[in-house]
Amino acid sequence: MRQNQCMASHGPGELPKQPIEGVQHLIAVGSGKGGVGKTTISVNLAVALAGMGYKTGLLDADVYGPNVPLMMGIRETPFAIGDRIQPLEQYGVKLMSMGFLSPGDKPLIWRGPMLHNVIQQFLRNVDWGALDYLVIDLPPGTGDVQLSLIQTAPISGSVVVTTPSDVSLEDARKAVEMFRQVRVEILGLVENMAYLDCPHCGERIDVFNYGGGRATAERMGVNFLAEIPLDPAVRAGGDAGDPVALRQGGAAAPFAELARNVVESLRRAASRTGPTIEITD
Repeated sequence: MRQNQCMASHGPGELPKQPIEGVQHLIAVGSGKGGVGKTTISVNLAVALAGMGYKTGLLDADVYGPNVPLMMGIRETPFAIGDRIQPLEQYGVKLMSMGFLSPGDKPLIWRGPMLHNVIQQFLRNVDWGALDYLVIDLPPGTGDVQLSLIQTAPISGSVVVTTPSDVSLEDARKAVEMFRQVRVEILGLVENMAYLDCPHCGERIDVFNYGGGRATAERMGVNFLAEIPLDPAVRAGGDAGDPVALRQGGAAAPFAELARNVVESLRRAASRTGPTIEITD
């Protein structure tokens, strides 16, 4: 397996971005605001990619609200071999999260330099091994963690999560523009909590408006990756540490579609950029 070749892809005045040893592609999952289900998307995307046979990791970079341990149903503490932290593994996905190192309800109160250091340790001091995809769950917004990651690591592409509401879409547009300004490939936009199928009559209920994610993607010239319904099974799976993407069909189907579309978006990016992004089966 070949490593990501994005180290050579940098603009004038930018430092080369050193690849992560053994990791072929880094996929950043971001959002303009909190509360849109970004971690739910990250977790189920990683599980779905692993289910497709890809070697997959999940880095919980949301250091202020690390929810990956809960959603993946694992609460162990990583150990080190030499100077390399060994990631935990669950459902075929390698994992690292501040929630493993600082469990409980005590909040983390950190400033920019501390955030930069911990992100670099999670990227470069963790023994990720050979991975096809490392999914990175970013904090909401466009702050220090995002910039630290983007400026130092060769991100293969980004996924922006929104809901159909106008408030969420306004912030999602800012996230898209942030990735554009820092020259990160935008794989596409995901509309989460897109609709609810009434459990009694089967009628579709557009709880948070209708079609805003797809329309915004078209307007901004980015891919529309998937429409994820508001499904109680998704919430229950996250709370129980049993991601719905582990299942077949039903509530898992939109996440399988999302994973396929993310892989395809990377393929299309490779056809445009040549050797800077490589996809292997």
